[in-house]
Amino acid sequence: MRRAKRALPLVAVVLALGVPLSGCGSEDGSARGVSAGKERGMDMQEAAEQSDAMLDAVLKGIDPDVQWAHGPTTTRACGVTRRRAVMTVVSPERRQTFLDRAETFWRKNDYRIKAVNKDEKFPAVYAVTKSGFGVSVSFRGKGQAFLEADSPCVKESKVAAPTAEPNGPAYKDVYPLPRPNVRSEFWSGTGTGTGTGTGTGTGTGTDG
Repeated sequence: MRRAKRALPLVAVVLALGVPLSGCGSEDGSARGVSAGKERGMDMQEAAEQSDAMLDAVLKGIDPDVQWAHGPTTTRACGVTRRRAVMTVVSPERRQTFLDRAETFWRKNDYRIKAVNKDEKFPAVYAVTKSGFGVSVSFRGKGQAFLEADSPCVKESKVAAPTAEPNGPAYKDVYPLPRPNVRSEFWSGTGTGTGTGTGTGTGTGTDG
């Protein structure tokens, strides 16, 4: 009689399929983390507002200031994602400094650093809160920095547009957003100094 094949451990199956173990921005894969928002009675709108506050906070923690604009909001079965695009030009020499300042802010505020990508062109840092919110800063096409905040699973509800005013053009109904077009004496530079001055000159953004 043939013996039944031994079932693979769940973790091995999940990894083989490429499915993330953590759900909806939770700190771990446990039911406690995934359902944290629901247990508190939080809905998608409240989760979006908390995500906005998290993004406000980390942007204020990055010195010198950078200009930013709202990215698209997306919802899924049990959560919501808020996005912001940095319109200040961050030179290749400054990208790691930018990420380091975001990471330092998160560590000081008891976020757990979940992952760090040291890729030369597209570095990123990912953090998570004890309540299951995930937040990240990443560099993508043309060296543009993006910030995202993902909620844990919460109650379904309508989600309004963000109310925070960008510290530059709002680009309302413009998609995709322009590439970075604001020059900064510090962030756009190539030196190794630690000054905090910012420039105000602007260029022309492109979608390429």
